[in-house]
Amino acid sequence: MNTAFIIPILLAFIITVIMCPILIPFLTRLKFGQFIRNDGPRTHLKKTGTPTMGGIVIVSGILITSLFYIETHPEIIPILFMTIGFGVLGFLDDFIKVVMKRSLGLKAYQKMLGQLFISGVYCYYIFNYTTIGTKIILPFSNGLYLDLGVGFIPFMFIVILGTVNGTNLTDGLDGLASSITILVATFFTVVSIGVGSNISPITGAAAGSLLAFLLFNSHPAKVFMGDTGSLALGGFVVATAISLNMPLFILIVGFIYLAECISVILQVAYFKATGKRIFKMAPIHHHFELLGWKETKVVAVFGIITAILCLVGLYGLNGFF
Repeated sequence: MNTAFIIPILLAFIITVIMCPILIPFLTRLKFGQFIRNDGPRTHLKKTGTPTMGGIVIVSGILITSLFYIETHPEIIPILFMTIGFGVLGFLDDFIKVVMKRSLGLKAYQKMLGQLFISGVYCYYIFNYTTIGTKIILPFSNGLYLDLGVGFIPFMFIVILGTVNGTNLTDGLDGLASSITILVATFFTVVSIGVGSNISPITGAAAGSLLAFLLFNSHPAKVFMGDTGSLALGGFVVATAISLNMPLFILIVGFIYLAECISVILQVAYFKATGKRIFKMAPIHHHFELLGWKETKVVAVFGIITAILCLVGLYGLNGFF
């Protein structure tokens, strides 16, 4: 059995677990504390001032580890670009919130323009410098592909924007986005090894870095990843899925991202139409909190759901291994 994939997991874990105790006090001294909005759950107000922008260590762990493999595994380049690109966009958003004291961060149109630019550069690279092509795997099809042809371009933009923003919305509870994405990264690592892809160093690095970060991000969190981390993870997830021709599998293994995103869309649309709310609060993890679930229970249940769906996703790949 080839155990080479274990090295990037351990390397990223070590890098991140060393960096966190250095970065957290530094962020505290700079007073880079999380701003908690008054319209959120009242129990979250006690988190005000907790250091944010911890996504810096997640991205650093992935980046440093990937640099050891980038020459021999050039397939990781577009995934690394999306991770760093969206991480930088998230950093700008966090910086405006925390340092410039503008609670909403980047304006909506600025964030959208940034996402479209990063997505556009990524798509250009995919079509001109990779062999990924326009085919996608159909889940539970016993080995069938669907060729989207020119429709692959708008499809990619929809998948990228949906996944990135869904991941961003998932980051609302201690350890939630970290736990979910560890499982998703592990799923993609298993798949990349099974199909003989060369991207396992970066998927393993993401899993290792998140495992280390979770030591400090689990309840009660000593640090939050901020948009720096959540947007970077969204970029990682969607680019990895596309590299494996598996964007449709995000609907399965990334179901929590999807549910968080849809809950916000439904809440806003229904409220505008009727003046009433479907959920007690959106994104949906806050709905369960207001139903009386403890924060740790929400994280555990969402994590269990993701773990089960990752197994379902592996079953859906029958015929490809």
